[in-house]
Amino acid sequence: MSDADAKYESLKGFIKDKGKNGAVIAFSGGVDSSALAAVCHLVLGEKAVAVTAKSPTYTAQEVVDAQEVAREIGIKFVIVKTDELSNEEFRRNPKNRCYYCKKELLRKLQNVAETLGLEVVFEGTNFSDLTEHRPGFQAVNELPNVYSPWVESGFTKGEIRSVAKELGLSVHDKLPQPCLASRISYHEEITREKLDRIQRAEQAIKEIVNVKQLRVRDHSGIARIEVGKDERHLLCDVSVFDQINGKLKALGFKYVTVDLEGYRSGSMLMY
Repeated sequence: MSDADAKYESLKGFIKDKGKNGAVIAFSGGVDSSALAAVCHLVLGEKAVAVTAKSPTYTAQEVVDAQEVAREIGIKFVIVKTDELSNEEFRRNPKNRCYYCKKELLRKLQNVAETLGLEVVFEGTNFSDLTEHRPGFQAVNELPNVYSPWVESGFTKGEIRSVAKELGLSVHDKLPQPCLASRISYHEEITREKLDRIQRAEQAIKEIVNVKQLRVRDHSGIARIEVGKDERHLLCDVSVFDQINGKLKALGFKYVTVDLEGYRSGSMLMY
C-alpha cells in the first residue's frame, strides 16, 4: 500500500469512527469541503449531511454552485442562514475576524446536527492551512464534537485536490474563493453595503474581461484590483481600464487601481 493510499484509509477510518452516529459537513462547494463531503458520503451514506451557509459575506451564486456539487455527490443538502454582521466583534474587522465568523457558522451547524439527530460536525481545514493566518481554526478547537478530518489525517491542499480528482468531482481544480469580508481592510467596519459593492464590482469586471482569479480589495473606498499573475496582461488595454473605472466608480468607489503584483493570498495582512 502506498503512502497516499495509507493516508486515505486513515481518513476514512477517522470519519467512520467519529461519524458513526452521523455527521454534518460544513460545505462551501470548494475543493476541500466537496472532497470531504464526498468521502463522508462514501463512508457514512445517509448519515452524512452537507450544510451550506447563506450569508451576506458570500455571493448568492456560491450557494447555487454548492447545491449543484452536493447533487453531483449525491449527499443530502441543507441551507442555513448565518448573520455574522449581527456580531459587533466581527463588524469591527480585527485580524482575527475569521474566528467570530467560524464560531457563528459552527454553532449553527451544531444546531442542525442536533435537529437531525446527528452527533458531530466535520469542517474542511487542511494541513497546509495551518501554516497560514487561520484564526478561524481556534473556533474548531474550542467547540465540542467539531473535527477537521483533513488535518487529523495530515492532508495537504495538493493531496486533497488529487482525492477530488480521483473521485471525479467537477470542482477538483476550482480556485479558492474566500468570503467577501476578506476584501475589506482590517479595522475598517464591515457593512452589508460594502460587501454588496465588492460583489457587484467583481461581477462587473468579469463581464468586461475574462479573468478567473479576481479580488476587488476595498481600502476606505479605494478599489485595489488583483487578478491572477498570469492574467495581468488581460487588463492592459485602455478600453478595459475605462470600462472598469466607469463601472466601479458608479458603484461608489472613489478611486480604482490595479495591483501590479497580481493576486496573492493574505495580501490584506500587509496593510
